[in-house]
Amino acid sequence: MAWLAVRTDKTTLASLLRVAWRSVGAILERVAKSMRATFDPFAEVTRIGIDEVSYRKGHRYLTVVVDHDSGRLLWASPGHDEATLRKFFDALGAERAARIKLVSADAAGWIPNVVRERCPNATQCMDPFHVVQWATRALDEVRRSVWNDLRRGGKKGDAKTLKGSRWALWKNPEDLTPDQKVSLANIEHGNKPLFRAYLLKEHLRDVFKHEGQQAINMLDYFVGWAARSRLKPFVKLARSIRDKRETIVAALTLRLSNARVEAANTKLRLLTRLAFGFHSHQPLIALALMKLGGLCPPLPGRN
Repeated sequence: MAWLAVRTDKTTLASLLRVAWRSVGAILERVAKSMRATFDPFAEVTRIGIDEVSYRKGHRYLTVVVDHDSGRLLWASPGHDEATLRKFFDALGAERAARIKLVSADAAGWIPNVVRERCPNATQCMDPFHVVQWATRALDEVRRSVWNDLRRGGKKGDAKTLKGSRWALWKNPEDLTPDQKVSLANIEHGNKPLFRAYLLKEHLRDVFKHEGQQAINMLDYFVGWAARSRLKPFVKLARSIRDKRETIVAALTLRLSNARVEAANTKLRLLTRLAFGFHSHQPLIALALMKLGGLCPPLPGRN
């Protein structure tokens, strides 16, 4: 039943085995627990990624920890705060925590303090995707501000055109359609502040295509440019990057991101749909550990 649960939908499984889906959840918990007792999932782990993922409406979150080297889901628990993350390090133990060398995460404020407290030898790396996401949000704030100014100034036609240019500003230049290229060219010639915001976003995105000292120099150049840009969202972004510079530089130097964690989160979101109808979060976590954490048992009589 556990083997089928990670490979098929609940209707097929319940019909084939003639068992209620809630009963399947209880069985998954027992099987995951027994499989976890057969090996140490934390053995040889030295590089981890930490993130949070929504698993139910009403701001219900799971904190997840992934092994960067194997890609396995190591641990998950409801909540997304310091107390929740400390539960992981309690399970990990002080000796194994001391062996952790690299930790990647986003900008969540509840992660760094716990990592410093429990992983004395770890270097923290800020996830590049989230840094670029900051710039995209700052760009959108500038776009909305310009759009509102055009509306207030009675330029409704220009405002409507600008509203339709959102994807042209967001997309990577190499992915633009011909119409979007025209839209971007119109912004370049007709709205200098917004085009400057677009160039800032693209420069920051380009930073993470490089590595070592060149990438660090490009990052520092971006911070100075953004601080002098007279665009409030980017001035604020420059301050945020200064505050997180150490962890961003570590990511640029060590080439570590939260990509594996994000991939696991995507699969976990799919599992939340499969797990609909479970009585609590425990069966969902058991299912996730079997599918993403290597705890799925083999079929009887097979290796």
